[in-house]
Amino acid sequence: MQELDLANQTSPLAFLQSTTERKVHSNLPPAELVEFALVRKEGNLTSTGALMADTGKFTGRSPKDRYIVLDDKTKDTIWWGDINIPFDSVKFNLLLGKMKAFLADKELFVRDAYAGADENHRLKLKVVNTKAWHNLFCYNMFLRPSESELKDFEHDFTIICAPEFEADPETDGTKNPNFAIINLTERIILIGGTGYAGEMKKGIFSVLNFILPHDKNILSMHCSANVGSKGDTAIFFGLSGTGKTTLSADPNRNLIGDDEHGWTENGVFNFEGGCYAKVIDLTREKEPEIWDAIRFGSIVENTRFKANSREVDFANKSVTENTRTAYPINYIPNALEPSKAGVPKNIFFLTADAFGVIPPISKLNKSQAMYHFISGYTAKVAGTEMGVTEPKLTFSACFGAAFLPLHPTEYATLFGEKMEKYETNVWLINTGWTGGTYGVGSRMKLAYTRAMITAALEGKLEQVAYRKHQVFGFEIPQECPNVPAEILNPRNTWSDKEGYDKQAEILAEAFRANFEKFKNYASADILEGAPLL
Repeated sequence: MQELDLANQTSPLAFLQSTTERKVHSNLPPAELVEFALVRKEGNLTSTGALMADTGKFTGRSPKDRYIVLDDKTKDTIWWGDINIPFDSVKFNLLLGKMKAFLADKELFVRDAYAGADENHRLKLKVVNTKAWHNLFCYNMFLRPSESELKDFEHDFTIICAPEFEADPETDGTKNPNFAIINLTERIILIGGTGYAGEMKKGIFSVLNFILPHDKNILSMHCSANVGSKGDTAIFFGLSGTGKTTLSADPNRNLIGDDEHGWTENGVFNFEGGCYAKVIDLTREKEPEIWDAIRFGSIVENTRFKANSREVDFANKSVTENTRTAYPINYIPNALEPSKAGVPKNIFFLTADAFGVIPPISKLNKSQAMYHFISGYTAKVAGTEMGVTEPKLTFSACFGAAFLPLHPTEYATLFGEKMEKYETNVWLINTGWTGGTYGVGSRMKLAYTRAMITAALEGKLEQVAYRKHQVFGFEIPQECPNVPAEILNPRNTWSDKEGYDKQAEILAEAFRANFEKFKNYASADILEGAPLL
């Protein structure tokens, strides 16, 4: 048992010999953390042995309460605005002092961990939690050092997470009592007033999204990745509802990771040691790998039991639709460890275009790839209002705008450079609608989408003829194994050809309107990837 020196102003996490009764538990294994969580009434065991825990008032991230400290390091580098909200450095130090005082008599759970499977580019983390289940979350989601590595472990970034501690907005500089504040100079993340564990995971992702591109010329990516038996790495970008998890979970390929990766000159590496998957309406038939991973050591968040049982009711949305599970990546049978592989040969941008305009598969040149990487497009089906449902346009820069400290054009430029250097193919895949818009056409068959991705991975689209899309300029293959040729050109699937043309122009205009905020920062090379009309 050790005492954590939270009064030391030069190091918020200096370990000293304990002379008090306060308990600091360091690097406990999952079984002990589960025991602590149960004794402290932080959660309950489910029928599969997973720990069920609630996140409290906040069942998701609170992006408007996430800040980055404004100082000499960040003032001219951060993409300031609604996503990256500046926080005064003096206020940060005062708030840190208040948190230290609050934690002075608390039982704490401390963990050493890595972020980054590439040993040359990883962050060494020290995580301090007031909740045992949060520490288990960090055990699952970050990479776990070996016993020998722990002996001389010197952290270079700190997370302090205390849901019970709330800020005073009037004096502390926050908008609300809850907060997540990143200090890139002092290398500390402070999280208070919220029990949502994902704030820790995404806080470190934001840190890596600054350090790797800015300091090391390494592209950080919000994506999933897998690799085939021949070492052919593939990357999948896509917003919620596009099929990213399903399409990257290929039983014939090894999973590198499902959410966060870096691209170096040697290849791709996972930032994480686990998976944080949505479980709303989960069934074994739909997602067998996730279903089987929910066992002892795993966590399920904000779920509820079926009546008179300890069996999780995954259809229950009474707390939130954002129910999740966190488990180590080695709970997935085909997961690759260590989680790194070679340079990607194929990259897939996934979109669920509910307007029926985007081809089911098309090949992008460098300019188009950078433009659409910045755009990060999909369309979500809205709820029914007065008997009418309409698709809703969604754009998220680099498929993860909420976690980008730098301007999106910086990531896109680096993306284009790597694509060109390594001759990587970039494909745009529409998993959405064909034959018309939502309500008229039909959803693209999953079997066809899988066949198109397999054909691209196996190089079977290299020798076929292509045709340029008349509005967006994509190259559309005219044939693909195991896919009817008539569905490859979306215009052909519409009975109303003029209706398709009009809808394509409307969508193109939406792309241009969205890109206005990036235009002044984008190079001519990027702008060449815009729609033709």
